[in-house]
Amino acid sequence: MIINHPHLGPRDAAEFVYKGDASMLDRPDWQSENAASEFHDYMHLRDNIAGEMRELWFHEQGDRSWLVVTRNTRTHEITKVELARDVALATSKGTSV
Repeated sequence: MIINHPHLGPRDAAEFVYKGDASMLDRPDWQSENAASEFHDYMHLRDNIAGEMRELWFHEQGDRSWLVVTRNTRTHEITKVELARDVALATSKGTSV
């Protein structure tokens, strides 16, 4: 599988480490009234989607960047690759990426 890194271009997936669902970028508010329940769900409940999913990948054998890769888990087709930093900043500003 080839991941088209936003800065480095096409790279073999062997350079990366899969780190899970990209929804982990959207942490619950620790001051929320339901913080304990929200953090429980955040830490322990994961979707196992058969189809398009946004995933976190770490470029361990390269520039050590974090990426959000939108990938079809059935076909492994990658439709979008973004820097996780950009996704997190856009999420914190309330804009959808």
